[in-house]
Amino acid sequence: MDTMTTWKPHALAKPHPNQLDLRLRDKVVASVDLADVPAGTEGRILLANGFNWQRYRVQFVNGVELGDLDGRHIAPIGRAAKRLRKAKR
Repeated sequence: MDTMTTWKPHALAKPHPNQLDLRLRDKVVASVDLADVPAGTEGRILLANGFNWQRYRVQFVNGVELGDLDGRHIAPIGRAAKRLRKAKR
């Protein structure tokens, strides 16, 4: 049986407006030019962490892996984008 522990956010943690709520292995695209990653390059979420600032480590299709990315740098695509649009309603 596969179970995943979901942690309750800390009471003092206040998410930023329009903060991305991505999961591991979600597909994303670089929305701006990053170090060795041109805008429009697709990737997958490897790590999601943060206390008050949710940030992500992404493995891009060109082989570059970058951390400390958020909604200013990446945008969800595919099923992740569909899930977030549905949750926003």
